[in-house]
Amino acid sequence: MKKILMIGTGGTIASDVTAEGLAPELNTEQLLSAVPRIGQLCRVDCVQLYALDSTDLRPEHWLGIARTIRERYDGYDGFVISHGTDTMAYTAAALSYLIQDSPKPIVLTGAQKPIWFDGTDSKRNLTDAFLYACRGSGGVQIVFNGKVILGTRARKTFSKSFQAFSSVNHPELALIQDEHLLQYISCPSAPAPVFYDELDTSVGLLKLIPGTDPALLAYMLDRYDGLVIESFGVGGLPDYPGFYDALRAGVERGRLIVMTTQVPNEGSDLRVYHVGVRIKSTLQLLEAYDMTTEAAVCKLMWLMGQTRDFAQAERLFYRPVARDILYPAVAGQTS
Repeated sequence: MKKILMIGTGGTIASDVTAEGLAPELNTEQLLSAVPRIGQLCRVDCVQLYALDSTDLRPEHWLGIARTIRERYDGYDGFVISHGTDTMAYTAAALSYLIQDSPKPIVLTGAQKPIWFDGTDSKRNLTDAFLYACRGSGGVQIVFNGKVILGTRARKTFSKSFQAFSSVNHPELALIQDEHLLQYISCPSAPAPVFYDELDTSVGLLKLIPGTDPALLAYMLDRYDGLVIESFGVGGLPDYPGFYDALRAGVERGRLIVMTTQVPNEGSDLRVYHVGVRIKSTLQLLEAYDMTTEAAVCKLMWLMGQTRDFAQAERLFYRPVARDILYPAVAGQTS
């Protein structure tokens, strides 16, 4: 029988009613006691690492989860992390960079309704997560509503419905129905994982809207050493006065800038319109292509923990990790 470590962080799945609304109150042992079927699938040890609404999780908590897995990695066959849904995609992406090429499954799951609610999705999601941790492929995944999604490809696309997460620009890895696992894709792994223990959190995210003041871009580039800019469509920067100069000034000060799109599917391509061609052909910046924003943000934090040199950052950013970037011939389009 497989041995699985469950790591609790809080979230809706562990919430109870308080005078100020739902708040994480239940620990991992209490969650497991509500799903006795899991004890028939595997042996489980529990670590209650945090008891937080996922809105309150920060990069130091991602590092804490990765450290917990690293310290206990050899003693278990897989890992299940119970987590709130709102920032689960960010945590899954961050763990994909902090724990690379794991031959053992590292599974995040949660719920849209607390485990004691009638009609909750908690019990199914927990059971499926443990089943996948026992039988599935290695790497970091989200298991939710019967779907298995790469940690670098997940995004929360429904705020209330049980089908909370979608796989962006990549097929789902597997489906689980009535405890039957249909594995479509198995991600390759190494004999042993590669762990990282540093993130540089001086990373910001700027979502453009029509009429964004260039002074906001200048402020963000003063405040952060790395910046992800969510532009429109296939990407570009507004051509009205101030934007290009602010971006150029940031580049000249050594800021690492990633251009992406706020459109969920199909990715960016700065070579299409003049608003993209101008910045791509004249400035040193990175393009996210088909990456999710969550992955781009976390990858920038990860690589900035290793280097601020643009050439090295470019190499790290475009090196695929857990299939986070699949854009064809991307290496030849970075100049």
